[in-house]
Amino acid sequence: MPNDVAKGIADGKYLLVDVREPNEVAAESYPDSVVVPLSTFDAAAIPDPKGKQVVFACRSGKRSVTASLAAQAAGKPYDKHLAGGIIGWKAAGLPTKTN
Repeated sequence: MPNDVAKGIADGKYLLVDVREPNEVAAESYPDSVVVPLSTFDAAAIPDPKGKQVVFACRSGKRSVTASLAAQAAGKPYDKHLAGGIIGWKAAGLPTKTN
């Protein structure tokens, strides 16, 4: 699935929302993502996806499920997440940004 998500981002179909904490994102991040940390998660903080599907991402795939459920509970139709998180993303050979 990481390759499908990467292609969807490149094609303008997906908005990747990273729900990891700022210190994790500072160490290594997904290219082309927005950050909405799970610890202070507010579905209203997610930018308008402008027709794109929102895909949540984290380190391993657990927090992204929690964020998806929280967003749905807040009335947002965001039910997609990146299985395997950034670990799976890197295992698939996809690039990350390091600061």
